Amino acid sequence: MTKRKGIVFAPYGPVWRKQRKFCHATLRNFGLGRLSLEPCILQGLATIKTELQRLNEVSGGAGVDLAPLISNAVSNVICSLILGQRFHHEDHEFRTMLDLMVRGLEICINSPAVLINIFPLLYYLPFGVFKELRQVEGDITAFLKRIIANHRETLDPANPRDLTDMYLIEMLAQQSAGEEGSSFTEDYLFYIIGDLFIAGTDTTTNSVLWILLYMVSHPDIQDEVQAEIDKVVGRHRVPSLTDKGSLPFTEATIMEVQRLTVVVPLAIPHMASETTEFRGYTIPKGTVVVPNLWSVHRDPTVWDDPDTFNPARFLDDEGKLLRKECFIPFGIGRRVCMGEQLAKMELFLMVTSLLQAFRFRLPERTPPPNLQGRFGLTLAPCSYSVCVSPRG
Repeated sequence: MTKRKGIVFAPYGPVWRKQRKFCHATLRNFGLGRLSLEPCILQGLATIKTELQRLNEVSGGAGVDLAPLISNAVSNVICSLILGQRFHHEDHEFRTMLDLMVRGLEICINSPAVLINIFPLLYYLPFGVFKELRQVEGDITAFLKRIIANHRETLDPANPRDLTDMYLIEMLAQQSAGEEGSSFTEDYLFYIIGDLFIAGTDTTTNSVLWILLYMVSHPDIQDEVQAEIDKVVGRHRVPSLTDKGSLPFTEATIMEVQRLTVVVPLAIPHMASETTEFRGYTIPKGTVVVPNLWSVHRDPTVWDDPDTFNPARFLDDEGKLLRKECFIPFGIGRRVCMGEQLAKMELFLMVTSLLQAFRFRLPERTPPPNLQGRFGLTLAPCSYSVCVSPRG
């Protein structure tokens, strides 16, 4: 579906390397992985907190669905970097785009539409999930192409606003230099923006939702995380990335949820660039290889009691954070997630800020939450509601 373009599914080679290098350098210029991006993340968090306060007052103790608020705040961070704008959480068109994105990722893997990868002509079938997938793709395409067109019409090469502007400037520069066959085209830009928009929204949103779901399922751990935040940060200032090293149990809790719910369980498909012998098996050149990150994170040979939620496994005897090479929620190698640092920043700031301000619990008389999730291209938690009360 991505026509072998973009960042996520494009084949490895000189074009992919050039495009990824440009995107990574440009995003870093706009704050990716740096403390300068913290205010952008906190801006979205302020909206979430205000809205949760309001919902708490009007709900009368009933459960609320956190997903729309979380996904909007997360998406606005990547949108500010690549599209130069933020969207209000009540923006109907943007809310529709986020919902379509979730549905599209689910269809791609968890339905007969997965067969498109083997029989591409199935994409054109006029019924069922095949028709729905085309509709989802068409709506997201129209949304993103309108934004690219607006950037093209308002472009000021002396004052780039975001990655889209920088890409258009690079594209024009290569055209002026007479570089024929350049991979920097508006068509390629579209697939890059689509990859970054979807990858930068869905994965982190699901990770935050998983963490909060585990907090309501294990209130004792929630208490311990909040006690650590109170001790280090207090109640009167917002947590900062500079607090990260002083909150090892909070960090360990985030990592343990990521281990159990690895958000892209089968990573992304790779391909053998040459025929390889591995442990007695011959893997021919061109073979698609799917790394099973889920199995790595649940491997009993490297994790004690791997199916049990235990944040302490990431702490040493002195309570300091342990780094384990078998913990790879962002993948490894040359195609490791480009947004790893951004995701870590968002997860830390969102989890600490929300747990500092609120107590989360399950509504009364509700069954235990489903911790299996919904499997698509990413692993999302099933819809759930929580009661949110200010901690004072």
